[in-house]
Amino acid sequence: MTLDRRLTAEWLGAFSLLAMVVGSGIMAERLAGGNVAVALLGNTIPTGAILVVLITVFGPISGAHFNPAVTLSFTLCREIPPREASLYVLAQVFGGIVGVLAAHVMFEHPLIDPSTTTRNGIGQWAGEFVATFGLIGTILACLKARPQAVPMAVGLYITAAYWFTSSTSFANPAVTIARGFSNTFAGIAPTDVAAFIVVQLIAAILATWFFRWMLAESKDG
Repeated sequence: MTLDRRLTAEWLGAFSLLAMVVGSGIMAERLAGGNVAVALLGNTIPTGAILVVLITVFGPISGAHFNPAVTLSFTLCREIPPREASLYVLAQVFGGIVGVLAAHVMFEHPLIDPSTTTRNGIGQWAGEFVATFGLIGTILACLKARPQAVPMAVGLYITAAYWFTSSTSFANPAVTIARGFSNTFAGIAPTDVAAFIVVQLIAAILATWFFRWMLAESKDG
């Protein structure tokens, strides 16, 4: 695939992911009647489902990263050149922001509405580390053993991570940036975005190193 098609796939994938994350969050909160657990469930299921669809559709075109942490991991593995990786990240971030704005338009929410939801502290950062480390590990291990399972594995992992991590598993710098623009159920205060991204990138680097070591072919015998 040509680079312009791959970048378009990354933009459209990130757009679709964030439109779904924020849109389903707004819908879930409106319908949950104040029950946060029900609202979270209403946000979780569409997120896992759309990831399966988007990775299946765009995987053959761009690799379906939609996530600078994943792109960083693939760059470290020398699967994508640094220049193209930078363009991937720009497409992901821009697509994610436009996806948030599209969700706001659909639900008649103020177009530009920075989040006031505080997400900081050791517990939240630890949750993001675990979520991102596990996501990268899921992708690398599936690519090694069963590539066709990646869409389902990623969708199921994020569905589970919404519930077992304290941060509800952003695990994606582009998603984190975009959700800073939305003062809705899925939002994160802009002042908390940078720390999340730092933790996510550190987790991606460590996970890449660890799983490359663990999955490497043995040279013995």
